[in-house]
Amino acid sequence: MRRLYGCGHSEEDFRCNFGLNRDYEMALAGGGLVPSAFGADGAWRAVELPSHRFFAGTLFLPQARSAPGASHPVLLGFMRAAAG
Repeated sequence: MRRLYGCGHSEEDFRCNFGLNRDYEMALAGGGLVPSAFGADGAWRAVELPSHRFFAGTLFLPQARSAPGASHPVLLGFMRAAAG
């Protein structure tokens, strides 16, 4: 996420009524997932799988902040990875 955004901090809309069960964080991290974005309460909001060319899961909605000619950094990263 840091590379995609070009900085270490960003604020995203989070309107979910659910999130990751914190009881599973260690198991997910042990399987290779790396938390890469956090809520104000420290809860994971995005994860990445570094061993994969592009694997990012978010609980925020990057598509909601995209517009023609101004794609969200996460979506641009996905498109670049898919293109080659």
